[in-house]
Amino acid sequence: TQTFKQVGEYFKEFFRRLFNGGHARIYLIDENDPLESGIEIEARPPGKKPQSIHQLSGGEQALTAIALLFAIFQTKPSPFCILDEVDAPLDDTNIGRFLEIVKEFSKNSQFIIITHNKQTMACADAIIGITQQERGVSEIVSIKLNELAESTA
Repeated sequence: TQTFKQVGEYFKEFFRRLFNGGHARIYLIDENDPLESGIEIEARPPGKKPQSIHQLSGGEQALTAIALLFAIFQTKPSPFCILDEVDAPLDDTNIGRFLEIVKEFSKNSQFIIITHNKQTMACADAIIGITQQERGVSEIVSIKLNELAESTA
């Protein structure tokens, strides 16, 4: 339960950062049986009343899930993290806040982010693209952005 409490504290912190305010908490549905209990997420984005995650918009749900993911990652760091289109439902402002946190974690962990978002791609050190010039034949294109910037300077 100590780890769960720590995740809960980090979750509150990341939620506030991603939403630029608000409040959130996670709690055990059955505190008497923490190993078998489910968890519930309560979220209150700025200017709204507390809600279950199911009542939030798609973008708010995504940000809440990202806050929980980062809270777990902060509690139990990993050398790498793979995120698959987590930025898809986010607007530019929210993507900016998301990318700030990714940059912080990138100092100690490698991130592989599958995305179609240009703002997220611009933040990357390297981009690997998969294209299909002819049916059934995939081609891999790799660009290291820091080398590209040096060659154009």
